[in-house]
Amino acid sequence: MKGRRAEPDPIFAEQRLADIYDALDPDRSDLDAYAAIVGELGARSVLDLGCGTGELALRLAADGIDVIGVDPAAASLRVAQAKPHADQVRWIRGDATTLPDGRVDLVLMTGNVAQVFVADGEWESMLRGVRDALAPGGHLVFEVRDPAQRAWDRWTPEGTRRRIDIPGVGVVESWCRVTDISGDLVSFRWTFRFERDGVERTSNSTLRFRSREEIARSLSACGFDVVEVRAAPDRPGLEFVFIAAARSQGRPATIVLNRAEAERR
Repeated sequence: MKGRRAEPDPIFAEQRLADIYDALDPDRSDLDAYAAIVGELGARSVLDLGCGTGELALRLAADGIDVIGVDPAAASLRVAQAKPHADQVRWIRGDATTLPDGRVDLVLMTGNVAQVFVADGEWESMLRGVRDALAPGGHLVFEVRDPAQRAWDRWTPEGTRRRIDIPGVGVVESWCRVTDISGDLVSFRWTFRFERDGVERTSNSTLRFRSREEIARSLSACGFDVVEVRAAPDRPGLEFVFIAAARSQGRPATIVLNRAEAERR
């Protein structure tokens, strides 16, 4: 599978949808684990790749971390830049192939970011770009959904429908529907209905559900050692959190797939 991903999905790139993104998903307790990992790894500089509306980047900046937020969607970045502590973050519109000069201690990808790289070429380009952006001893941390759990079976209008009254916007109803499943690629469409003016907007997305073993192999091939694979605390049994270290030149790859194995080593 070759090729490059085009523009970001409308849910992130269309301003009317980016403006309501946080209101539709207000509980960001999922970010607690990543803030803890930053401290655990002793990172003082972090690049938040696919930072979206900036919730994690701003939280880390408020804690005194040197943060760079990178995202291809200008609309999402505009939302991020209007929030408290935004002046403490370096915001860049771009992707993993256009990362800034300089090295960081840690690169983070939260949410579904790691799964939007659907083609092998763009996934590998992202990993190599991240590898080049990391300081010696730096880490890459990201989460992916476990394909064995078939999350897409729950992406139905009945299971995802929400109706939220957003200040200044009015009631917005939203729901999701899977539109195609092809191997490890799952495509789906979010629909948003703005009741105040009756306008509907849609956002089509495709995610790739790579296996844990496939991800570990690709990380090794692109210059990383997998240190640990954890369960996502907010979704136990549903997701993997990969912690990978940028490999020192000449050091052989070490793939560790769980905490118990890491402790034995």
